[in-house]
Amino acid sequence: MQGSCECGAVAFESAGPWGDVIACHCATCRKTSGHFWAAASVRTDSLKFSRDDGLAWYESTDQVRRGFCERCGSSLFFEFKDQALVGVATGSLDGATGLRLGTHIFTSEKGDYYTLSKALPRFAGDTDRGYAND
Repeated sequence: MQGSCECGAVAFESAGPWGDVIACHCATCRKTSGHFWAAASVRTDSLKFSRDDGLAWYESTDQVRRGFCERCGSSLFFEFKDQALVGVATGSLDGATGLRLGTHIFTSEKGDYYTLSKALPRFAGDTDRGYAND
């Protein structure tokens, strides 16, 4: 699978395997992406860059950094510093992906201007940190 930022200054590929798409509705993800953040994870060592001259990283917290294009502003990556996985913005992927939305997290922080279907699992917080289903 291949992807890039809007201007092409960051281009990448990964053979995967890809995890299900997770939609994060936390306030930080909504601010950095403009809505909610939708990403699928791959192993960090499987992500290969064919172009990265626009890539910049923002230290969002002590545990998390976010990758973006410093030229066009595209939000591209989310990475816990202590894990070997990187969340890749699904909107940055080229063509049909075959991926499916699997879970909504941090629904307790979602915007008031949209609703979520009850067809998928929804968690008030982060599923990896033991928050209750909403």
